Amino acid sequence: MQSPKTVLIIEDERDISRIVNDYLRVQGFSTFITENARDGLQGVRNRQPDFIILDLTLPDADGIEVCRELRTLTSAPILILSARSSDTDKVLALGFGADDYMTKPFSLSELVARVQAHLRRMADPKLQATTQLLLRYGTLSIDKSARKVMAGQREIALSAKEFDLLYFLASNPNQVFTKTQLLDQVWGYSAYVEDNTITVYVRRLREKLERSGIKSAYITTVWGVGYKFDPDETE
Repeated sequence: MQSPKTVLIIEDERDISRIVNDYLRVQGFSTFITENARDGLQGVRNRQPDFIILDLTLPDADGIEVCRELRTLTSAPILILSARSSDTDKVLALGFGADDYMTKPFSLSELVARVQAHLRRMADPKLQATTQLLLRYGTLSIDKSARKVMAGQREIALSAKEFDLLYFLASNPNQVFTKTQLLDQVWGYSAYVEDNTITVYVRRLREKLERSGIKSAYITTVWGVGYKFDPDETE
C-alpha cells in the first residue's frame, strides 16, 4: 500500500491550520504544522514533505523570503495561503518559487483539489508529446527523470512548476500554446489559476536561463496567441 503524501502547513493562525490539517487528514494525507518560519524550514530539512502550504504573514519572517528559502531546500510544490491579495504579492510569491496562490477566506474543497492536482502532476505530469527523458538544445539540457536543467555543466535551479513548464514547451518545439492550454497541460486545472500566472513563470524562466548563459529567446512570445519553444534560437 502506498504511503500517504505528507503536507507541511506553515501557518501561525491556529484556527486555520487546525481546520486545514483536519480536512487534509480526512482526505488521506499525512500532515504536520509549524507556526513560524524557523520551524517550517527545519521541518522541510528533517522530513522532506511532498507538499507545502505557506502563509505569507508569519511572526518571525516575511513569507516571500521564506518561500525563496524553501525553494533552495526542496522541489515540493508550494501553495501560498494568505490574506494578502494584491497582484504584487502574487507576482512576488510566484516569482520566488511558489507554485500556486490562494487568498483567505478560501474553500477547503478547492484547496484540497489544488493539492491533489499538483501532486498528480508531480507523479505523472503527462507533459510529454514525446517519450524523451533528456532534451538537448545547444548547451541547454533538460533531464526529465532527474528533473534537472543544465546549462553546460551548471545546474539551473527551477521550481517544480518552472521545470514542468519548460519541459512541456521544449518537448513540443515550434508549437504555439495559449495561456489557457499551458495552464491546463502544466497545472491541470485551468479554472483555478489566473492567466498572469503564465506571464510570471515565463518571465522567471527567461531570467534564469539568461543568468546561466542560455538565450531567453528559446521561449518566444507569439503576440496575441501565447508562447512557443523555438529550437532555432541557438546560443
